Amino acid sequence: MAFCHKGTKTPRHQDTKSLSSLGFVLDVFEPLWQKNKNFQYFAPTTVDLKPPIAMSPIPKNRIESIDVLRGIVMIIMALDHTREYFHSGAFTADPLDLTTTTPMLYFTRWITHFCAPIFVFLSGTSIYLQSLRKTPQELRAFLLKRGLWLIAIEWVVMSFALTFNPFYNVIVFQVIWCIGITMVVMSLLLRLPFKVILALGLVIVLGHNLLDIPESAEGFKANLVWMFFHRAGVFPLGGGYSLFILYPFLPWMGLMFLGYCTGVYFSPRYSSAARSSILTRLGLATVLVFVALRLLNLYGNPADWAPQKNATLTVLSFLNLNKYPPSLLYMCMTIGPALLILAGLERVNNGVTNILRTYGRTAFFYYLIHFYLIHLISTICFFARGHSLGEAIDFATKNQFPFLFVMPGEGVNLTLTYLIWVLIVAGLYPLCKWYDRYKTGHPEKWWLSYL
Repeated sequence: MAFCHKGTKTPRHQDTKSLSSLGFVLDVFEPLWQKNKNFQYFAPTTVDLKPPIAMSPIPKNRIESIDVLRGIVMIIMALDHTREYFHSGAFTADPLDLTTTTPMLYFTRWITHFCAPIFVFLSGTSIYLQSLRKTPQELRAFLLKRGLWLIAIEWVVMSFALTFNPFYNVIVFQVIWCIGITMVVMSLLLRLPFKVILALGLVIVLGHNLLDIPESAEGFKANLVWMFFHRAGVFPLGGGYSLFILYPFLPWMGLMFLGYCTGVYFSPRYSSAARSSILTRLGLATVLVFVALRLLNLYGNPADWAPQKNATLTVLSFLNLNKYPPSLLYMCMTIGPALLILAGLERVNNGVTNILRTYGRTAFFYYLIHFYLIHLISTICFFARGHSLGEAIDFATKNQFPFLFVMPGEGVNLTLTYLIWVLIVAGLYPLCKWYDRYKTGHPEKWWLSYL
């Protein structure tokens, strides 16, 4: 999440011939299209496993590797949100603006780019894993109910957490809404063959940047439907109310479809070694697609990179990709390394991964709580600096600023921001550990599956 980001540069008309990379990526995913007669999902035949792997229960470390990666993402995510509510420059300058940023500030923002795409991708993977233990009817019903629940959580619980505005003048559409609406869509699409979902995911992820062409036309103005699909921004409703659509859902939905399809490699069909090998190859191929397309400035991101006055700024320009909505190259840059990390986590189990796993197993719970904690502490600091409730309301009203108890230009330096982040994450660990134990110890409480 970043509320102060530089305006998207007007993209040039993309050469559709650059989509020849589609064939390369399809070759990478081609094994998923091969159906094994002894397995109800589509599995690769290019991995030669001798002797044949016996069907067995899913080993714990298969799911735990996902939880560890998700835990890493949760911790890094809190850094971005801590920066936004505590750093003095959070609402006065874009940390990715090469003309004003510093390498450390840029990195503080850039590293958190990995969070949302990995979170969404792994949500799709988790749905596939649920399909191994639920009937199709049970899974579709669960996705429909949970999806609607997540959308309601985004509008009611998360909008208030972000703004602390009890009148809900601004309704926020972030990553939880994207996951929720995709779950609703998947509750319908899971009636389709696996390869159709894979094809849809590839078409959306690889092709959605073609929508940059009409968006770049002079005089283009997105309506509400278009904004929901592909254009981030604020849509006024009148009467002082508005929708803050930060996460248009179409690209994220495509990414979640691909996460679902990747879940096949975590099924009992694959040994740890085979899965690690496949994830490594997929990860390297994805990174290669990113580097090749980015170097050529052909397709996949609205704004090109360009040589800067020094090597450091040139690298930062190369890595500066569009998140709202996520471009093809943005997703390749983040998901490629994520697949490599997943492969590397296959056989890692120590005290550090145990801690990370706790955060990962309680990701949604952590997500909700950490926003309230960060904003609450920020509010305490706001009053400690001598401000009043009237000042907060007056500033937000006059400047149409959606976040109460946050004053742009006030806050702490980056070093103290990091310290606050560490204290917040560490402070949440006992609560996450308690919730993990409670949820694990009470499988009969159905409502826990919605948290």
